[in-house]
Order: sequence, then C-alpha cells, then structure tokens
Amino acid sequence: MRWLAQTGVALTLAIALSAVPREARADDAPPASGPVIAPTSIDLEKDKESGALATTPEVPPEAPPPPPYKATVVIDSSLGALAFLGKFGKTAPPAPWIHTQVGYEIFKWLMAFGEGELAFTDTSRSQDPPKTRAFPIFGFGGGARFTARFTDRFGVYLQGSVGAMKADIRTNALGIIGFKDAESLGIYFAGRLGVEWYQLDRHFGLGITSGIRDATGFKVRGGSSDTPLAFDAGASIRYAF
Repeated sequence: MRWLAQTGVALTLAIALSAVPREARADDAPPASGPVIAPTSIDLEKDKESGALATTPEVPPEAPPPPPYKATVVIDSSLGALAFLGKFGKTAPPAPWIHTQVGYEIFKWLMAFGEGELAFTDTSRSQDPPKTRAFPIFGFGGGARFTARFTDRFGVYLQGSVGAMKADIRTNALGIIGFKDAESLGIYFAGRLGVEWYQLDRHFGLGITSGIRDATGFKVRGGSSDTPLAFDAGASIRYAF
C-alpha cells in the first residue's frame, strides 16, 4: 500500500512538471511577423508637404487668344420688309423681303460686295379684286461697306450701293395705273446702316439692318411730283469663311 501511494505521488509530480513548459510556450508566442518602423525614420514635415500637394487643385490652362484677323469672304443675309414711301406706296402694301450679299473683306473695316434681293407685294391699295395683281420685285447691285468694330463682339457698319430693280409682272399691268417704268429694270441708289453682334465662333454674327434707296423706276409717270423712295428693315445673319 505504501508503494502504491508513493507511485501515485510520483505520477502526479511528473504530470505537473510536464504541463509547465507548454503553458510557458503558449504565453511566450512571438507576435505576427511584419516590418518594424523605427521611430527615428518617421519624417512628420515631409508627410505634411505630401498631403498639401495631394489636396492642391490644378490650375486650369489659360484660354488661347483669338486668332488674328484675316481677309475673307463674307455672306450676309437679311429677312424683313420692304415699303415704298412715294406714290407707289399708295398702290402696293409693304412686302416681305429677303436680301443676300456676298462680299470680300479687303480690310477689317472695308468690304466690297455684290447684292441681290426679292420681295412680294400686290396692287391692293389702288385696285379692288378681281383687278388686284400680285407680283414679285427683284433687284441686284454692288457697293462697299465700312465697319467700325468697337469690341471683338460688337460692330456698326454703313454701306452704299448702286443697282437695278423691277417688278416682275405682265406687260402694262402697272402701266395702266401710272407705273410703266417699274416693269423694266431701273437704277437705284441705296444706303444702309446696321449693327452686328459677333459670336464666340468667329464665323458667325447676328445683326439688325435698315436701308433707304431712291428707286427711280418706281416713280409715277406724268407731270405730278413724286419721290420714289423705298425703305427696308430686317434681321440679318453673317457667315465669314
């Protein structure tokens, strides 16, 4: 019995001693592997500069300057109304009117051009139906335009032209009411004033225009005095190549 008691004590001590190294190994397990940064290698000033550079927005590039002016071909078209102020105005009402001119800008302030126009009216002011006659009026000519550009976006022009115009109507339809000459081409002398608003796209421009002319062929025949003036006004669009 004593031998059994001694043997039990010896086994108990052996088990207790064998458990101690395993607990020590579990407690002393090394930390996870990874780079170790020494405190002396950290540069706080450099980190601040890097952060400032990362948040600074980039300065957008400056817009390129507008291209220099160059002589070019210009197309100018207007849509509006044509009205006669003399005695022909008591025969024909104001007419829808379209005017187109093609020119070449020799200088920034000077353009030579050719022009053409078309209008539609009738004799309703002097003839009752069914005698009323509807007819077109067409003309063509040429001249010069002088332009003052106060800014890159705004300009005013004055132009003068000489040409010919007529009413396209059957023979003597206007002659019976005193305007036989209007059935043939007659010379006109015209002046025009306009304002232009140039767009960001240098090719385009918008404007308003008005003109007055001495339409010699639309003077009434006979001994009575008459000043065959015609006035037009409209909105215009310009395209420069």
